[in-house]
Amino acid sequence: MPSLKELPLRRPQPPAPADSAVRWERVDPDRYEILLLDETRGYIDVVGAVFVVLAGPRYDRAVEVLQTLDFERAVQAVCPAGTPPAGPS
Repeated sequence: MPSLKELPLRRPQPPAPADSAVRWERVDPDRYEILLLDETRGYIDVVGAVFVVLAGPRYDRAVEVLQTLDFERAVQAVCPAGTPPAGPS
């Protein structure tokens, strides 16, 4: 397995399908906001070749839950299939 220094930097991810309940928006050159039915569920920071997944509606309070090389796995860590919306806070 190649070391992380040998892996290429990540390119921006294509947008989610228009009819998808789970979507992501690039909010910074190295950050995506993950939304479920237009409610923020978490963030993905791009650190070199690694996706660092943060769960929570506010970036300043989000908690790291996963580091992965796979963007789809990163999204699933925040919004697993069948996850209901968070509801009112």
